[in-house]
Amino acid sequence: MITIKKYPNRRLYDTSQSQYVNLDYIKHLIDERTEFTVIDSKSEEDITKTILLQIISESETNENQSLLTNTLLKQLIRYYDTDMEVFVRQYLEQSLVHFIEQQDQMQGMMKNMMDNNPFNVFNKMVEQNMNMWTDKSKKK
Repeated sequence: MITIKKYPNRRLYDTSQSQYVNLDYIKHLIDERTEFTVIDSKSEEDITKTILLQIISESETNENQSLLTNTLLKQLIRYYDTDMEVFVRQYLEQSLVHFIEQQDQMQGMMKNMMDNNPFNVFNKMVEQNMNMWTDKSKKK
């Protein structure tokens, strides 16, 4: 678990690497599925969610990169302070986990299809034959 400290000057410091980092670095940690927490250097409070929301907010300002539509955001806001808040949170989290698992399976299937493509099989056979001929010529 990596601990990142946020200082009053808004700088982020990765304690595991003893260096200052930025939000792109944190996004890279997320992409690599590296676990981390961000704590406030003075209060020692966990502010990970604040940093994650900041990353989302910056990503959402780019219309080409936006995932959250105004309609979706309004619907999410309506569920705050309701009895359904916990269920909506669990539903969204489980749905996203399931979606990612399906995506990983599809990518695996596509990779398998590409690996077993007739052209790839033919290329592997040619390569094996070339290696076999090269080995035989070396032995002579």
